[in-house]
Amino acid sequence: MPSAAKIAKPVPEHVFPFRVYYEDTDAAGIVYYANYLKFAERARTEMLRARGFDHRQLDAEDGVAFAVRACSADYLLPARLDDALEVRTRVTHVGGATLEADQDITREDAVLTRLKVRLACINRAGRPVRIPAAILAAFRSNP
Repeated sequence: MPSAAKIAKPVPEHVFPFRVYYEDTDAAGIVYYANYLKFAERARTEMLRARGFDHRQLDAEDGVAFAVRACSADYLLPARLDDALEVRTRVTHVGGATLEADQDITREDAVLTRLKVRLACINRAGRPVRIPAAILAAFRSNP
């Protein structure tokens, strides 16, 4: 099994397009800061789905889920009501029980928010467990 280090071959960047809705904004029509975390979560979910995995399947078949262990966010520019945005996700590290990713939320070519996220694979009791082999293979192989 490959060591828990940087990914040998870069995994392609996953792009999740979406639009800012009224419910995402504050009274001034600017995206509320916590909503960037929701956008990033949705993008990670769709990245897993694009690789052939979904959260219900992981729970039902493997008894695991991914939980955010650590997250840092750098808010560079505001997003506003009706903006067409993208979350660009790059998996940077896959360990035995952790997965790390860089996520940029962009409008056209401008980076609005930059996130660094560390996910822990956990069992139903909330304890750390090894990432299922199929997921490790999907992120270490670069199909």
